[in-house]
Amino acid sequence: MTDTPKRIVSGRAFDEDARLDASVRPKRMADFIGQARVKENILIAIEAARSRGDSLDHVLLYGPPGLGKTSLAQIIANELGVTIKTSSGPLLERKGDLTAILTSIEVREVFFLDEIHRLLPAIEEILYPAMEDYRIDLVIGQGPGARIHPFQLNRFTLVGATTRAGLITAPLRSRFGIVHRLEYYRPEDLVEILRRSAQILSIALDAGGAEEVARRSRGTPRVANRLLRRVRDFAEVRAQGRVTAEVAREALDRLGVDEHGLDEVDRNLMLTIIQKFSGGPVGLNTIAASLSEEEDAIEEIYEPYLMQMGLLDRTQRGRMATPLAYKHFGLEPPRTQHALF
Repeated sequence: MTDTPKRIVSGRAFDEDARLDASVRPKRMADFIGQARVKENILIAIEAARSRGDSLDHVLLYGPPGLGKTSLAQIIANELGVTIKTSSGPLLERKGDLTAILTSIEVREVFFLDEIHRLLPAIEEILYPAMEDYRIDLVIGQGPGARIHPFQLNRFTLVGATTRAGLITAPLRSRFGIVHRLEYYRPEDLVEILRRSAQILSIALDAGGAEEVARRSRGTPRVANRLLRRVRDFAEVRAQGRVTAEVAREALDRLGVDEHGLDEVDRNLMLTIIQKFSGGPVGLNTIAASLSEEEDAIEEIYEPYLMQMGLLDRTQRGRMATPLAYKHFGLEPPRTQHALF
């Protein structure tokens, strides 16, 4: 059980998503659908920075994968009328890698750093003075004769993105002036996103088809666009290219994505808890061993949506299947479950 391109409902980006993301990704805030509170607050901050002729405060965006953190970073740069430089935590292995980027940033430019929670401690320390004082300390020479030379940077905006905000150190987090969590999208927002994508990609998508795909997209635009592509393929072969509710339903059923967006991985996890461990509570390490899966993968990739749907509960004693999970699978919860809930 791995988070690979075969798992079509994964919120993580796959290589095959890159071209689609580029074509349907919104360029301005007015085209970005959903996340109304986040958009409004960022636009206010951008307008305030513009009026002062200053750089925007550093921005931290966090939340599950596929919700638009990268898109928002690019939109912020577009709204500010500046270019954007991008990198990610795992790519910055040496101090010189980050120093080269920071010294090349122009006035008020945006530096987007994805997976910021994966920065090495030595690399992260370079960011502290860069974010706070727009300065880095360059080491000139080697050995006993080496000296530190402060280098002044242009004022810039760092936009950090992470799926695991809890792993960001307190010193780094405190240097972000604007912090926002992106939430799962409402079905009506996903319908609008799908309509926009269908128009751009010239897909014949009716209202029923959009609603059916949106309902199974796990509140995630990236998943919605990926499912739309697969449904389009089915429609072109079996339904003269038109995506209706019936066509979408049959296509997604064939793909193993049920009416709540659960796939085989989700079902295996929940049924393991329900059938092998009487609904829980059961420890994460025990679940991981039963499924031959890494604990981090279960906690970071699989559980958030199951909890969002109300199917899984994390307690101090372990994971538990909720009464709603039993109902979803057509099972009767044990009496102890009734008592606990």
